[in-house]
Amino acid sequence: MTDSQTAAEAQPARTLWVPTRKTPLRQFLQTETGSAAILAGGVLVALIWSNVAAGSYERLWSTPLDIRVDSHGLAMDLRTFVNSGLMALFFLVVGLEARREFDMGELRVRSRLTLPVLAGLGGMVLPIVIFLAINAGQPTARGWGTAMSTDTAFALGALALAGKGLPDRVRTYLLTFAVVDDLGGIVVIACFYSSNVRWMALVIGALLLVAYGVLSRRGIRNGPVYALIGVACWVAFFKSGVDPIVSGLVIGLLTVAYPANREDLTQATETFRLFREQPTARLAAEAREEVRVAISPNERLQQRYHPWTSYVIVPLFALANADVRISSSFLAHAYASPATLGIMIGYLAGKPIGTGGAAWLATKLSKGRLSPPVGWGAVTGAGLVAGIGFTVALLIASLSLTGTDLAEAKVGILSGAVCAAILTWVFFRVLDRLPVRTRLRALLGTAETVTDLAMPVDPDRDHIRGPREDALVTLVEYGDFECPYCGQAEPHVRELLRGHAELRFVFRHLPLTDVHPHAQMAAEAAEAADRQGKFWEMHDTLMDHQGELTVKDLLRYAADLGLDTEKFSADLRKHTGAARIAEDVDSADLATVSGTPTFFINGNRYYGAYDIDALQEAVRTAKARAFIGAR
Repeated sequence: MTDSQTAAEAQPARTLWVPTRKTPLRQFLQTETGSAAILAGGVLVALIWSNVAAGSYERLWSTPLDIRVDSHGLAMDLRTFVNSGLMALFFLVVGLEARREFDMGELRVRSRLTLPVLAGLGGMVLPIVIFLAINAGQPTARGWGTAMSTDTAFALGALALAGKGLPDRVRTYLLTFAVVDDLGGIVVIACFYSSNVRWMALVIGALLLVAYGVLSRRGIRNGPVYALIGVACWVAFFKSGVDPIVSGLVIGLLTVAYPANREDLTQATETFRLFREQPTARLAAEAREEVRVAISPNERLQQRYHPWTSYVIVPLFALANADVRISSSFLAHAYASPATLGIMIGYLAGKPIGTGGAAWLATKLSKGRLSPPVGWGAVTGAGLVAGIGFTVALLIASLSLTGTDLAEAKVGILSGAVCAAILTWVFFRVLDRLPVRTRLRALLGTAETVTDLAMPVDPDRDHIRGPREDALVTLVEYGDFECPYCGQAEPHVRELLRGHAELRFVFRHLPLTDVHPHAQMAAEAAEAADRQGKFWEMHDTLMDHQGELTVKDLLRYAADLGLDTEKFSADLRKHTGAARIAEDVDSADLATVSGTPTFFINGNRYYGAYDIDALQEAVRTAKARAFIGAR
């Protein structure tokens, strides 16, 4: 037995199956949801601390910070460092996520950008109008921007609690217009809540952003240079008088996102092989760099900063700003004040009416060409939970109001968040009591989803297991017979087929020949078996024996399956199935598939774990959409 055979046989046993494959979007949603509890803890600690030991609370956050190099320097207190310094990283992540959705997500279809923008704008404008109407003629009117922004982390966390079992598409819809909301909030801060603008510093900051964009567009790969530009840009905006969090947002928007392509992955594999043959420091550095640059800078930055912003920076911001001195007399006065009422009514009424109304108006005026990717029940629920404002709301309140007005605004922000969470929970409990078909339509709607599968399933060409026509759900897998992850996902696929009579399964070849030396020959063996009407029998055998894929093994499997071994052997020698396999590989490239296994469910790329529970949930959602005629 050769060394390669021994390695191939051992590979499945050594491979640890950790089903954590997720898109950046799914990771973003889970991180934001998980951080909501820590954020709530920061708010609670701030409230207790500021009421029990107000003196120590203020002394800490008023601690002066002074950074100097020769005669130049930055002077601020600790609260400003959190609000304008660390929060720049938070808005960097917001910008990164917006750009990722624009490059790779639902918004890559530009027509899909219009409705979230309109919903986001509607959810900003109407709360502002309500706030100004209530605060007309009052000094608090200058805090109009406080009532407009949704807190993404809190809103996603509340939605997870209030709407357990909701499809990911509902959370994604909330995220898309919440990102527009965040962008609008930053524009408002830059244009209306920045004072004493120093134009020279502002021009320098803008030029640095242009330089960042040019370098990024040209594909320059030098992390320290980008970091230096980012820090210099932040300093320039800080010196200009425009809140420097703007720099974080714009840099995020300028950072491109793209899927890893097979050429980069192949190059990374070759570089690692050189290191394996000659393990030197130079080759280790080259291998590390090739692996790093195979992933887009957008995804790399999100992976680096998103957990820090969600679990550390935003809770720290809450700790520094959620101080409200609570007393019965103060609360009685606050709940009758224009600032508190304007913010609460703006969020609780303005957000759902503004977002839902804008989406409805866009759908009507476009005669259905623009429509939400979810049902109107989900649109309403997302609008209700969008009434949770915190991060940007507190930031604008601290920039525009002082003293008692600021304290009353904080009461409105916190009270509105609690009420919005309760209303959302009640709404989804009511929705759960509707008849199944009505509830599914309310949640999922009838809009077409973006199709990721480049080559549609062809019953006359594709290898299909299950009903060939009129299947409610079609599961397509791009697989490799030597890939251990394909082998470990295979039992779950078979269980799905046993449990769903309306499911059809399509297998397409994607042999990763740079890492699996027997994969191409195994795929050709499956095609040779297909010429004798036994593709699926050979498919199952190969998946069950991934460590035994030599030509001798393949001939043995053919004999065991009762195939004409002479014809089978001749097809292998002539590479009869190679052209068919190449077609599958080409279709994978068109769909930006670079690894195995990669699944598509009703044409939509599946991102997530390959365990039975996750796949069952994805199939059930697809089945529900098909059931209500949403395809």
